[in-house]
Amino acid sequence: MWRTNLKVLLLAVAVVGFYTMVAHVIPQLESEVPESLTLGGDVTPEALVAAGERVYNGAGGCTACHGLGTRAPNMLTDHAGEGTIGARCGAREAGKDCKAYLWESLTQPGAFVVAGFENIMPDMRRQLPEDQVWAVIAFLQSQGGEVTVTGADLASATPASSATAPAPAVSATTDPRQLLQENACLGCHAIDGAGPPIGPSFDGVGQRLTADGIRRSILEPDAEVAKGFEQFAGTMPKTFGQQLSGQQLEAIVQFLAARK
Repeated sequence: MWRTNLKVLLLAVAVVGFYTMVAHVIPQLESEVPESLTLGGDVTPEALVAAGERVYNGAGGCTACHGLGTRAPNMLTDHAGEGTIGARCGAREAGKDCKAYLWESLTQPGAFVVAGFENIMPDMRRQLPEDQVWAVIAFLQSQGGEVTVTGADLASATPASSATAPAPAVSATTDPRQLLQENACLGCHAIDGAGPPIGPSFDGVGQRLTADGIRRSILEPDAEVAKGFEQFAGTMPKTFGQQLSGQQLEAIVQFLAARK
């Protein structure tokens, strides 16, 4: 009897060990989560700018649009002879100084759209806590202008239960076309034969990728870059796993997988 029990035990250990090994081999599909900021009311402009730069180049996904100059104005270099964003932000809208204009641009992007560009930017509060939005504004002001964001702006931000918790979904809808529009996906990917060729077209994507492949491309966009789009590698935000609910993600995946 003890021999039988020993064999069962060894078999159980072997099975558990095997599946543990498999679990470590499979890549984990995890979106980038906005980092937690620990900036108090006495934060210095230098600390705000440094934090904002990290968010701008990381979890904010800002470079996906503003680093190309095709879907949105360049922020860190000259645009239309007007200088960098810190130099031109105070002259965009009458009655709005630089800080007010940048806050509006990040939280109500449809209120003023720069001529020549489409209204494809989402409200960044759906992706970032408000203190991180203010940090990004400070960073943008530093690009050729004066940083006027202070700790008082951060103190007035809507409290977040946790800066590392998943951001709320853009909306409660599970309509895939609406989700693609709300998340600015159509600012890069063509559909129904229309749209910019910055990312692979959604037309026929179901022939090129399985549902698992589409899901991975959304959650881990840099894992495998589509042939012919290498120059745009690293521009797609890695935060959709935080922006979308599981149901919304699957609605998009199944919609795209069916596009043969």
